Amino acid sequence: MKKIILTGLTLAGILFSGCATVQLEPKEVSQNAKQFNQPSEGNAGLYIFRDSISGATLKKDIWIDGKCVGESAPLTFFYEDVRGGLEHKISTESEFSPNDLILKTESGKNYFVRQYIRPGLFVGGANLEIVEEKEGKNAIAELELAKKGNCSE
Repeated sequence: MKKIILTGLTLAGILFSGCATVQLEPKEVSQNAKQFNQPSEGNAGLYIFRDSISGATLKKDIWIDGKCVGESAPLTFFYEDVRGGLEHKISTESEFSPNDLILKTESGKNYFVRQYIRPGLFVGGANLEIVEEKEGKNAIAELELAKKGNCSE
């Protein structure tokens, strides 16, 4: 019974507090990114996505190799061309300090990284994980492309 009441209160809190939103690219641009085309010559494609409403009120910064990609919100993704044949550091803002993931890329290949929100001491933290291509494509099919370049830090 306590579990049902707590779940109800949590859902009510989310409904009344609203969801974090970020600026989105036009639908045509988002649909084009969902074609999963081969990256440009010498590059790899990097899709970073947040496919959960967990932490619905939180926006979290994402960086690649120290460069701001943008702020994520629930049900959004980013696409970035990166140099193939190199290691890239993908970082996300978390509760106390950024969490990093190192990804070695191959030219001509697309990669998929999920950002997920986890409970924190004061506010939810974020982390990153590499997912298989099929899983990434299926998730991104349901998401919207966020505009790049707006980090809070």
